[in-house]
Amino acid sequence: MRQFRWLLSIAPNSDETIYLVADNSGRNGSAWCKADLEGAVETVIQDLLAGKYRQPIRVVAFNTAERWSEDVSEDIAREIQRRCNLQLTDGPSYLREFVDRYSQQDLQQFSLRLV
Repeated sequence: MRQFRWLLSIAPNSDETIYLVADNSGRNGSAWCKADLEGAVETVIQDLLAGKYRQPIRVVAFNTAERWSEDVSEDIAREIQRRCNLQLTDGPSYLREFVDRYSQQDLQQFSLRLV
């Protein structure tokens, strides 16, 4: 039997953080979509707001060089909610379920105290 001393990896070898978005494509099922590396967090947020993903389920970040991975869905949802609040909009309807699922109630719109 032949033995291999090395293994091929599909993970990048660089010290970059990679972001994957789990997207529900309806009848075609769910898929993990990789975001562009340049300004990855901002790219994910902009792509979500622009409608690149049909029905986002989760966002995961990982860095193979540092050996970590993390579900960043809550952070992304909070930032989307914050931006929508600043623009005084509800945000895109296709993101509502994602934002509602992951954003916490502590990000409420500001209210002014009447004096």
